[in-house]
Amino acid sequence: MQDCVTAAIRFGTGGWRAIIGDDFTKQNIMRVAQGVCDLMREERKTDRPVMIGYDRRFLSESAAVWMAEVLCANGVPVWFMHRSAPTPLVMFTVKHQGLHYGLEVTASHNPSEYNGIKLIVEEGRDAPVECTRRLEELIARAEVRSIPFAQAEAQGMVTMLKTPFNDFLDSILSRLDLDTIRRAGMRVLFDPMHGSGTYPLMTVLYTARCTVDLMNSNKDAYFGGGMPAPGYRQLGHLVQRVSREGYDLGIAVDGDGDRLGIIDPDGTYISANQILVMLYYYLHEYRGWKGPVVRNLATTHMLDRVAESFGERCYEVPVGFKYISSKMDEVDAVLGGESSGGLTVRGHIYGKDSIYAASLFVEMVCAIGKPPHEIWQELTDRYGVFVMAEDNFRFAPEDRQCVDRLLMQEKRLPAFPGKRIARVGYEDGCKVYFEDGSFVICRFSGTEPLLRIFAEDGSADRAEALIAEMKAFIR
Repeated sequence: MQDCVTAAIRFGTGGWRAIIGDDFTKQNIMRVAQGVCDLMREERKTDRPVMIGYDRRFLSESAAVWMAEVLCANGVPVWFMHRSAPTPLVMFTVKHQGLHYGLEVTASHNPSEYNGIKLIVEEGRDAPVECTRRLEELIARAEVRSIPFAQAEAQGMVTMLKTPFNDFLDSILSRLDLDTIRRAGMRVLFDPMHGSGTYPLMTVLYTARCTVDLMNSNKDAYFGGGMPAPGYRQLGHLVQRVSREGYDLGIAVDGDGDRLGIIDPDGTYISANQILVMLYYYLHEYRGWKGPVVRNLATTHMLDRVAESFGERCYEVPVGFKYISSKMDEVDAVLGGESSGGLTVRGHIYGKDSIYAASLFVEMVCAIGKPPHEIWQELTDRYGVFVMAEDNFRFAPEDRQCVDRLLMQEKRLPAFPGKRIARVGYEDGCKVYFEDGSFVICRFSGTEPLLRIFAEDGSADRAEALIAEMKAFIR
């Protein structure tokens, strides 16, 4: 077994993530920071500070301090947060202040035993693959230098940010129809899932004169015994309270504030796919924004149907928000997002932001004057029913090799009774497109040792049958 100090550090679609005490250790955290310093010197980008933020997980603040100590020892100034910060804030600040790099200590929606580091590059974007690959090479041979944090402060190398949220919040508020929200008098129950997204969304909603009640706002490194992911399985208590206590909306965001879940007043869970479709429809039809939409290949094809009805196009990209933001730039898309709960809107940041997305969703409900389930019913009446199912299971290294050989090299597939295959894509995993518009995709997670299978069809039973066929075939 490799020693944790010399173990290879790999960046996936959402940064580097590892189990605390196993690979997420002080030594490895400092190696990452040294690798960033070496990368900055190599690129001649040491002329600007690096902003460091952190979420509310165990070791996050300490990890941020350790990284600052390394950066400052290498002559790189640091902008440091007084308090925990959602990832979208760090992305916004890097963009708004013209920084070369930012770092956020987070494992996002992963279980509590994980932590990690996200690297944010110029314009507030997720680091591209070529950047993280070079960083991995530099980390592997990094010779770490550090100085005590107090010494770095005394030398003026650390700037403690006093009002880091102001510009971020002002930017979001300037993009909202606040008068429409204020007239509606919304009553919202907000669940930040013990994460770092509490303050900014609360400020936006209060400014818009919403009545907001909070749950799960305390810092809890175990996230109440669950995962800080705003999916249906994690939001049972929120669902019950919204319907029982008469709220107009329930809102949940993940641990670092970049993924969103919505609860309808009748207790219906509004999925990320539904949020994407509704917001694209709202921006295009009510706000008058013209342009295409971007989704990853594991996200609903209903977006394609909606875009087509507008005379627009839906672009498909691999999993990883860096691909969504890049394509949005290329085609000037109105919106881009993914079924895991993240989206961004034209003109905002180049990464996922649940704060702006949630605020815009509130505006949509107020402007249309109907609860989400009624808006959704009108859309399904017009565009048809699209139901997505998902299943994940863990694998051993030898299992991954077998699945990869079966699907990607030998390109074998199940029979899929009653289905006619239109085409098969291998850009990111194996995706089977059927002639009736349904699909099934099998791909390995870029952040966890999981095999993910997604399927979409006209009913839950048919979508789940596609997953069952794929699972039976690869096992």
